[in-house]
Amino acid sequence: MSPLVSDHESKTGWEADADVVVIGSGVAGLTAALRAAELGLRTLVVTKGHLSDGNTRWAQGGVAVVLPDEADEGDSLDAHVSDTLAAGGGLCDVEAVRAIVADGPEAVRRLRDRGARFDADDSGRLARTREGGHSSFRVIHAGGDATGAEVQRALSAAADGLAVLEHHVAVDALTAPSGQVCGVRVLAGPDATPGVVRARAVVLATGGLGQLYRSTSNPEQATGDGLALALRAGATAADLEFVQFHPTVLYTPEAKGRCPLVTEAVRGEGAVLVDAAGRRVMEGVHPLGDLAPRDVVSAAITRRLASAPGGVDDHVYLDATGIAGFAERFPTVAAACAAAGVDPAREPIPVVPAAHFACGGVITDPHGRTVVPGLYAVGEVARTGLHGANRLASNSLLEGLVMGRRAVEAVAADVASGRLPRERGIAAPVPRAPVVSRPVVQRLMSRYAAIGRDADGMAVAGSALDVSTQDVPLWTVEAVEDAALTLVARAVLAAASAREETRGCHVRHDRPERDDRRWLRSQTVRLNPSGQPVLADPILEGVA
Repeated sequence: MSPLVSDHESKTGWEADADVVVIGSGVAGLTAALRAAELGLRTLVVTKGHLSDGNTRWAQGGVAVVLPDEADEGDSLDAHVSDTLAAGGGLCDVEAVRAIVADGPEAVRRLRDRGARFDADDSGRLARTREGGHSSFRVIHAGGDATGAEVQRALSAAADGLAVLEHHVAVDALTAPSGQVCGVRVLAGPDATPGVVRARAVVLATGGLGQLYRSTSNPEQATGDGLALALRAGATAADLEFVQFHPTVLYTPEAKGRCPLVTEAVRGEGAVLVDAAGRRVMEGVHPLGDLAPRDVVSAAITRRLASAPGGVDDHVYLDATGIAGFAERFPTVAAACAAAGVDPAREPIPVVPAAHFACGGVITDPHGRTVVPGLYAVGEVARTGLHGANRLASNSLLEGLVMGRRAVEAVAADVASGRLPRERGIAAPVPRAPVVSRPVVQRLMSRYAAIGRDADGMAVAGSALDVSTQDVPLWTVEAVEDAALTLVARAVLAAASAREETRGCHVRHDRPERDDRRWLRSQTVRLNPSGQPVLADPILEGVA
């Protein structure tokens, strides 16, 4: 690293150089970085926490994949594609779904070659479970309900020897006069020392935006940084109105921040949702009952709570008392329940929906390229067309494994073809951005733009954000994160206000019907010259 004159008057800066910089160290980011190193690209990983932090390690259910010779009778690639399209509410890109699902078996094989250990059944074959929206038992898992932790462990171990900058936060992209992204500005360590990482290509693998809401399954780092960075660099995003709420996180009174997840696989093994009176929540709601897609279950829970006498109920229950050996099959869930004083073997688990996954993100092609040369996106920050209006359970780890590899192979091809000449972007003065404090953003989004929304409430949220905004220099991690949350909140509100229907995990109380005549299309969001999110031309091609 070499000295760099800092725009922050009280600090000195630094500079680093690479062929490709990967922002994020979850399944998509580490898969990308490992493949980049194999291809001979000088690779640098930048991550907000430790290498093993992030959302991947919290994933419980597993990886949805149809493996040759290890699948249910009648299960197939076509069936997995069909289930994904059904969950996606008509907005998936059919070609993207088929391509990503088809690459799943090989991606899992490579992951196992890197040391990942999945659970086996009594015959020695990979154990499989079933989750919401799946027509077959095709979800492979590790550690019972600790699949993400095992995937993260294996990839982090394989990444030993990679150049990694831990506790570094990406602030914004460096852009050359040609418009090509050629690096990022970062803040380093607890002192937020500013610096620059220059690279031929930047791969965003920053995860989602769960911290928009007071209760979420996401870790503290999930603040939408990558989406905000991409929008400011000129990229476009789509499907931002579709924020999936997981139906079952462990309920504790006054819980805020990351809440323990109760994996859908618990329902896959026979647990059922009941209300305070013991009545089945999903009875008569959907043909798949308790294994309906997540958006259907979350909406049903919300309706049941709203209809409770006096409106006093704030959670429902997941009755798993009929599952033998619960603690052995679901050790992570059992430990979280024990910490909350709940014994799943003897009593129902109190649960409530919480923000889980973004279904949309930065628009990419099937190889992770965005519309901005030099900028790529993978994992939850990206909109590949796999998820549409609602994610199918356990397709997320699958997507990260497949698209992480594809993106850096695209980088290598673009470098070899001369599409990414080495350019030196200008480190402009430290940017200023509109910021609303995180508690205010979370309160507004949780009240007016969560599972149930309407035009009046979203207008209130938008106006409140406008009057609460202050322009702040992005000199601290807190400022970077709060600026990202502010921008992403506005983008979600813009898309959700415009979609005047209910589809997937976008539920409009004032527009309760699905409208395929007008809304069988995705909406594109970009920033206008003043930096405000606006709707651009709709995406029409490839939409189911």
